[in-house]
Amino acid sequence: MKFIDEATITIEAGKGGNGCVGFRREKFIPFGGPNGGDGGDGGSVILQADENKNTLIDFRYTRSFKADKGGNGRGSDCTGKSGDDLFIRLPCGTLIYDNDTDELLGDLTTHLQTLKVAQGGFHGLGNTRFKSSTNRAPRQFTEGSPGEKRCLRLELKLLADVGLLGLPNAGKSTFLCTVSAARPKVADYPFTTLHPSLGVVRLGPEQSFVIADIPGLIEGAAEGAGLGIQFLKHLARTQLLLHLVDISPPTENNLVQDIQTIEQELEKFSEDLWKKPRWLLFNKIDLLPKKEVDAKIKNIIETLQWRNPVFTLSSATGEGTKALCNEIMKYLNQKKRDDDEK
Repeated sequence: MKFIDEATITIEAGKGGNGCVGFRREKFIPFGGPNGGDGGDGGSVILQADENKNTLIDFRYTRSFKADKGGNGRGSDCTGKSGDDLFIRLPCGTLIYDNDTDELLGDLTTHLQTLKVAQGGFHGLGNTRFKSSTNRAPRQFTEGSPGEKRCLRLELKLLADVGLLGLPNAGKSTFLCTVSAARPKVADYPFTTLHPSLGVVRLGPEQSFVIADIPGLIEGAAEGAGLGIQFLKHLARTQLLLHLVDISPPTENNLVQDIQTIEQELEKFSEDLWKKPRWLLFNKIDLLPKKEVDAKIKNIIETLQWRNPVFTLSSATGEGTKALCNEIMKYLNQKKRDDDEK
């Protein structure tokens, strides 16, 4: 399935039904009086979050939605049928903007959460409503009001606890395959990941977290180079970032430059994202002797003056991944407790 994370749609609520002009006609009752019923209300447009959806691909071709209009009133004081509300299902994590004013209308984050974005038109009044002591046979009625019409911009930001960062071929997809049941494309050439992937890491019956993998970043990504920058927004909801680094290049200077490249692109894209807690993961340690790995990491940490946690692992063999996942789970649990106390 093609991954679509942005869409623009036009929605229109249903028009209210018109009121009716009618008079009672019954044997032996020459002046029966007015009996025109009201119209029905128009249907509203309601957006609803659905955890079974993970992309906005449904709106790639179908971009116009209209709710049912209300029925017209009829004689014998019959009220017109109200139009059915139109429910549009969206993935959890979708932001809804008014495309004309750029106003944020809502954020659907939980399953079955709803947001009314267009109110249906109000029903028209039948001539019964205008009956009075001085107006015994009114012929007035009102038409139903039109429903609201809007142009909406939908923007999907994936819901994940942890985000993966790194240059192309750093081993992010392999890592995701190792620690979760996700099966993103894995190959030995750059940019095998073309769209974000989610994986659930389960450590126990009630111990799990979600990891989001995005395409690799390259220098100049903030200006539009490569693929990763357009998907960085999917890391905005994460609580922790994991920066994967391929330890196999021969010199520490190249690795330092690679790490700094990712940091610079993060800062250019979003200061909030750059300030998120970030752990450094040195991947592919199975390709080098342990002494060489330790010496490289020591020099890199000293050069960068890195103060956050550092881990070594091999996505291919699984070495170090279980210990890392346990530490992530501890961090997330502690953060949840701290947030609950605030």
